Amino acid sequence: MNRSGFGRDVAEALAAHRVGEREQITGHRLDLPGRGQALTPAFHVDEWDEKHATGTFRLGRYYLGGNGAAHGGVIPLMFDEVLGRLANTGRSRARTAYLHVNFRSITSIGPELRLTARFSREEDRKRYLTATIHHGDVLTADAEGLFMALRPGPP
Repeated sequence: MNRSGFGRDVAEALAAHRVGEREQITGHRLDLPGRGQALTPAFHVDEWDEKHATGTFRLGRYYLGGNGAAHGGVIPLMFDEVLGRLANTGRSRARTAYLHVNFRSITSIGPELRLTARFSREEDRKRYLTATIHHGDVLTADAEGLFMALRPGPP
């Protein structure tokens, strides 16, 4: 049997165990690191309210981009994770409409990093937020995001 046949066989065998999006653990368990998502680094919250959030995280070798530096894709992932959760704290659901990231310095694999996020303002359905990542006193990245409150009905 070739690899593609094996993959189909495994998928068919597991098909009976599928759960719907709303029943899955992934992304819905606030009590688990990364909300139960395998890709999202664990964010350890220090402070959280409707206007700001701060916490720490570490990037292991799984997120290595090369030469001891984090892969550039994990930085926007962390900003989107925390800003998205903050955009929804105490408010109706919203989705990312725009996320701009500035890479200011190398983000290293291994050391503790601090992420600080702030809810700036809300205009109709638009929610504006900003965030920074620091390694000690060094700003490694900052972001600004626009999140849109969802309209009633399917997304």
